[in-house]
Amino acid sequence: MAGSASDYIQHHLQNLTYGNHPVNGWSFAHTAQEAKEMGFWAFHVDTLGWSVVLGLIFIFLFRAAAKKATSGQPSGLQNFVEVMVEFVDGSVKDTFHGRNALIAPLALTIFVWVFLMNLMDLIPVDWLPMAAAKIAGNDHLFFRVVPTTDPNATLGLAFSVFALIIFYSIKVKGIGGFLGELTLHPFGSSNKLVQALLIPVNFLLEFVTLIAKPISLALRLFGNLYAGELIFILIAVVFSAGWVLGLFGVALHWAWAVFHILVIVLQAFIFMMLTIVYLSMAHEDNH
Repeated sequence: MAGSASDYIQHHLQNLTYGNHPVNGWSFAHTAQEAKEMGFWAFHVDTLGWSVVLGLIFIFLFRAAAKKATSGQPSGLQNFVEVMVEFVDGSVKDTFHGRNALIAPLALTIFVWVFLMNLMDLIPVDWLPMAAAKIAGNDHLFFRVVPTTDPNATLGLAFSVFALIIFYSIKVKGIGGFLGELTLHPFGSSNKLVQALLIPVNFLLEFVTLIAKPISLALRLFGNLYAGELIFILIAVVFSAGWVLGLFGVALHWAWAVFHILVIVLQAFIFMMLTIVYLSMAHEDNH
């Protein structure tokens, strides 16, 4: 491990960034400072790349299982896909109280895709970054492989769900019903004047509640996976500090990996379930 432990940790927490630098133009960032100077419209190439690759793996596996599905002796892949589909379908039926054919496929996509992105955290932290550095011929290449440790990815997922919440809220309740929820609840009154005076208070409370949905979705997933990644990196630092501490590091790595499997599955499940709950609330028309 070159450099100090602090340099090692910071290097592993920096994304491969491509953007329009004020001096270098469109280029890859060579330092964290350059990445910062590229501003909001810079791209985290590693996050985008791994998200697409894992999404394609999800599509390929489920498509292959669907094409080879049989009513006879099912393959291991078919059994796995059927278990996933039945599990998600049961969760949707128990939680979603509206009628919408999109919800179950959306929930399945979210659960499996987020699970696959989280699963990358179990790969030893140096393996893929070192391979990428060798291929690129740059030993200092930034390369992160867990998309859900990047808040841009989790916020992107969360705001996509948020857009669906707004869309179905307006579609089911109408623009008047949607605005009414934001301005006439939770405090109502039969007196028109009092009701009008309460609109700013109601809007403030309901708007905060509305915005909290995507923020909580994104930050919960990001926070848990970022913490898990950081612990693996710290264990790698211990592992490199000599053979005695290295043996201790191996034990720590396996112990944390076993525990982290629960986190990986649980966070994918929570993201899926909250999406179903929020979209179910969007389909509730109380008028």
